[in-house]
Amino acid sequence: MEKFNDVTVVKKANIYFDGKVTSRTILFENGDKITLGIMMPGNYEFGTEEKEIMEILAGNLDVKLPNNDGWISILAGDSFEVPSNSKFQLVVKEITDYCCSYIKK
Repeated sequence: MEKFNDVTVVKKANIYFDGKVTSRTILFENGDKITLGIMMPGNYEFGTEEKEIMEILAGNLDVKLPNNDGWISILAGDSFEVPSNSKFQLVVKEITDYCCSYIKK
């Protein structure tokens, strides 16, 4: 999906890791939520409450998912899924544009 119609954008940014990761929250009429953001190169660990689907729009990173010993290379156009109530690690190799969808149980 190239654009989202009939949504509410939360004005305040989500800022993590001293500004190296930022996003904006988008709310849909049906209650769905996504964030659109940018990650600067670096190493990060995130925690989830809900299941997440991370779609990489531009950039290059490696992800280490829960219960997985290896790293997975992710490029623009790829996506990966993170279970709820878990942690995952990222090594962002270049500026990365992403869309994170939160999946309700």
